[in-house]
Amino acid sequence: MREGHVPLPPGSTIGILGGGQLGRMTALAAAQLGYRCHIFCPGEDEPASQVVPRTTVAPYDDEAALAAFAEAVDVVTLEFENVPVATASFLAERLPMRPGPHVLHTCQNRLREKDFLASINVPTARYMEAAGPEALGRALREFGAPVILKSAEWGYDGKGQVMVRHAAEAEPAWLEMRRHAPSSPAIVESFVDFRAEVSVIVARGLDGMIATYVAVENKHHNHILDQTIAPARLPQEVMERAEVVARHIVEGLDFIGLLAVEMFVTADNRVLVNELAPRPHNSGHWTMDACFTSQFEQLVRAVIGLPLGSTERHSNAVMRNLLGADAERWHEIAADSGARLHLYGKKEARPGRKMGHVTRLSPLG
Repeated sequence: MREGHVPLPPGSTIGILGGGQLGRMTALAAAQLGYRCHIFCPGEDEPASQVVPRTTVAPYDDEAALAAFAEAVDVVTLEFENVPVATASFLAERLPMRPGPHVLHTCQNRLREKDFLASINVPTARYMEAAGPEALGRALREFGAPVILKSAEWGYDGKGQVMVRHAAEAEPAWLEMRRHAPSSPAIVESFVDFRAEVSVIVARGLDGMIATYVAVENKHHNHILDQTIAPARLPQEVMERAEVVARHIVEGLDFIGLLAVEMFVTADNRVLVNELAPRPHNSGHWTMDACFTSQFEQLVRAVIGLPLGSTERHSNAVMRNLLGADAERWHEIAADSGARLHLYGKKEARPGRKMGHVTRLSPLG
């Protein structure tokens, strides 16, 4: 609990590290509450830059640009967790950074993340550090086959991940992982035979209040999220346990902001945490159309010190990503009265690139 905090008044400026679609939707939610946003990112004409009055285009290690950015904003948050920890620390010395650099330090590395989760008794897949291909043979003996080799850093949408079934595959698997992440540490995890992949979006405010959205079910195609079903089609007891785990994690991290907790549900209904994302998440986009408070408004509320909003949903929802050429169907989707279309303003459609999403609602019950 932080005593005596005063929310930033409307008209204040929120700095956002990262210029992607998550920053874009956060900025739009902030504007609705009367706040300005200032984007800091290395790229020109990014999706978030299109909807804000000011963008600083500079590398994340440009201290002169960061210092000027800090002077121009009142609080900083992020939409991209691979911002260098040094960047977050530089800013945190000058103004509030929510979430803080310690969160990035934990969540940017799968080994540190798993060690943190173990330290607060949150169940995960079994894991060990992999210093070389020989670790895969040891993991196969200890965990059983198959195992999953992952880069500890810079892994997303299945990149830097290789399944290993036999010791003979260890060397080729190591080389394949290294092609994606030449210098990253590595981790090897036991294979989880799950019945469902779920996630919980959880927010924690400056007053210590915690709010969770209902657990949702995620379907992936080629390691990229394809569809989110809200709520997940699981027993109520499992859903509630997933939310309890998410609450426990944000308390353990002393987290301020918005966190996505990705989990596996096994055949015997165990809940195992897979990954954390300290920002708005693709699996939370359904909240924009089906909840009284979207995940993006919730992030804004948390970082400026407002009370958290209601996570209650007024509808059930299915959200589907529009990848690559899928977005060319925009006119067809826009003509569908049951579809809520969101496009991200990206100029180039590439295979697998997230160009937008569409949400369809259904009555509760």
